[in-house]
Amino acid sequence: MSDFVQFCRTHGVLIDSLPPIGRWVRVKTEDKPRHRNGAVKWMGDFGFCQNWATMEEPAYWREEVSTQARARAATARRSADKQAELLARQAAEKAHTILSECELTTHPYFERKGFPEQIVNVWKDDIAVIPMRRGRDLVGLQMIDIEGGKKFLFGQRSGGAEFILGQKGMHVLCEGFATALSAQAVLRNLKIPYSIHVTFSAGNMKRIAQGLPGGVVLADNDASGTGERVAQEIGWPYWMSDVVGEDFNDAHQRLGMFPLAMRLKGVMRRSGEVAEPS
Repeated sequence: MSDFVQFCRTHGVLIDSLPPIGRWVRVKTEDKPRHRNGAVKWMGDFGFCQNWATMEEPAYWREEVSTQARARAATARRSADKQAELLARQAAEKAHTILSECELTTHPYFERKGFPEQIVNVWKDDIAVIPMRRGRDLVGLQMIDIEGGKKFLFGQRSGGAEFILGQKGMHVLCEGFATALSAQAVLRNLKIPYSIHVTFSAGNMKRIAQGLPGGVVLADNDASGTGERVAQEIGWPYWMSDVVGEDFNDAHQRLGMFPLAMRLKGVMRRSGEVAEPS
């Protein structure tokens, strides 16, 4: 028998099972079993009952187990938060250490992406290292191996972290560093100043966008539709390849500079970043 059912019965209010949640229900009472002289209201983890013949006010019930469970959950959350803070500090410290051990040089992955002369931080075992910062604070790293495999430091807090190319001009959001390099090349070709934000994930892109006045999104054409969905949720004009599986860098390599520049320019006109032709 439910604890709430038993609670009601101790007050002379007769129910055999839990009533519908969220509304008062008229029920029989022990002293007047032929009439519905009582009422109950059940809210899941608390409730009320009243025998109008014997009680001036409703009796209040709260599930003790639920209260204890909530207390245990709150304690567990506090413990988890402290552990997460510790891991985040350790990840940031490790990021500083790894960056200090890097060499500035070219990397095979970016050569395949169309940038053979691009200088990046390279750690031992040919790992390209992209710093991730929240404001001026280094919070973690994206590490890219020769085959293009990507991973982050254990415990780092990636939410709100970014890598920025350029410091003024149109804000451009994209997920990957190779995409940012292609965007930089195209915008330089168009002679348009830029601030390109590498967000490392579609979800984080949305978070970064909330702190910016507006701009353009370079969305990945994921088979899942995630890239376009996030771009639409951000609400800025966005570019996306018409080929499933492509990002801006893939399109750069397939189409070449001029065709891609013209397509991006069309998006920027919609954003108001460049003027319409007279």
